[in-house]
Amino acid sequence: MKNTKFLLLLLPLLASCDTGGTSVTSNTGGDSGTDPVFNVFTGELERNIELKVLENDTAIANGYFQELLDAFNEEYKEYGIKAVDANIGEYSDLATMGPYGTGPDVLYQANDVIMKYVDQQHVRPLPANKLEAYPQLPDLAKQAYRADINGKSYQFGVPINIQSGLLYYREDLLPTDWETKWDDDKNGVPDMVENLSSLYAFSKEKYDNNDGKYGFVYSLNDFYFSGGFLFTYGGYVFGDNGRDTKDIGLHQGNAKIGAQVARDLASVMPVDCYDDTAKLSIGSAMASGKYFASMTTPDVGSTIINNLALQYQEDDASLTEEQALAKAEQNVKAVPFPAFPKDGDVTKKGETTPSIMMGGINGYAMSSYTKYPNASLAFINFATSYEMVKLREEILDIAPCREDVAEDSDRTLSQELFEKVASSAISIMPSVSAIGQVWSPAGSFFADLARDPRRNESEKKYDTLDKIQTGLEQTSKAIYDAIHILS
Repeated sequence: MKNTKFLLLLLPLLASCDTGGTSVTSNTGGDSGTDPVFNVFTGELERNIELKVLENDTAIANGYFQELLDAFNEEYKEYGIKAVDANIGEYSDLATMGPYGTGPDVLYQANDVIMKYVDQQHVRPLPANKLEAYPQLPDLAKQAYRADINGKSYQFGVPINIQSGLLYYREDLLPTDWETKWDDDKNGVPDMVENLSSLYAFSKEKYDNNDGKYGFVYSLNDFYFSGGFLFTYGGYVFGDNGRDTKDIGLHQGNAKIGAQVARDLASVMPVDCYDDTAKLSIGSAMASGKYFASMTTPDVGSTIINNLALQYQEDDASLTEEQALAKAEQNVKAVPFPAFPKDGDVTKKGETTPSIMMGGINGYAMSSYTKYPNASLAFINFATSYEMVKLREEILDIAPCREDVAEDSDRTLSQELFEKVASSAISIMPSVSAIGQVWSPAGSFFADLARDPRRNESEKKYDTLDKIQTGLEQTSKAIYDAIHILS
């Protein structure tokens, strides 16, 4: 599907953009009608064609994607347009496949993945004034898919849902006396899901029981989740709102305090927290009761629920599939990640500070290599419509980016996460290709940090804040070197 003609047209057009020109994507939808980059969007649908769409594996496994395809194909059957599963795996690389015609026409991925394709024109800028969803999106979500090229701002994706680290827990595994022992402020919410000091105390009790059951467990080596421990205390990935890749800030502010909190929590987790074990086994481990709580993103919630429903049926053969699923949906709870101790001492109760977790915005983008830009735009508009985003929320438990869907949702979490994005209380992954150089060094640091509590006293590497600070500085330097020296 390589569209050489478009690439040859796009490069000189972008290069000739007047730096004093009007942005094609303003907060109100922008004016893209006169920009020649968008001449390809004529409004005339290509007919009798097949669109290849790359989707999220969870959406495929849980049936949402098929419902989306069926609805779109019914709507556009008079034009002979049929959307199909690209069937290439959600982590497929457009830069590798696109030029050879084996990539998708439309792709659904996270903002950091999609935006890394911008520099080499693998994704096509979209006409904001033709996107029905655009006025319903918070500016922070739009910015995740926006790039400035020669003084003009272009939109390269349409946000669908908010991803951020949430605390998932089993309500039916709460102790029977939680209302008297674990609800100090008597607000009807268990303390261990509101603040990390209580979660640490609860997890320590279970860890000390030594019966193979744990409190809070997650994979510390996954910096997507561990990054919030640094951000809450002033750390950051890149300076200038994620644009300055020469300013690596994992060690800035009081980030070392957040790393100390993570280390203390790891001391009451099993070795699952060292690597991907906790992340990959979250569904089965929560279903079996091995973990009371873990951290993951909203789209994984359905996996936890489905695993628990199967466990309920295994434990009680009299339960129907519907009854087991309803019971699981009732008992799996998701809340914004708990507040941190203000002074960083998670071993005692005190003042708290709200968490600032890393987040991402998943959305749809269009391949520059598609031969069918008008049909692809129609699919993106359809998939980001109120009805389809609402259905996606219902099936996959996502937190939607559309304000109207969030407002109409009966899920408090959807509204809470939308407000966090609208108020910039989530640290969105930088939408630059250099973010790819962050995950390995940062993840290795946190994996090392997770092991530290079990090391012999003479071998401990992070038992003081000064040592943690040194480790963070070395990690920031390793990221800088990977981006600007080794590359």
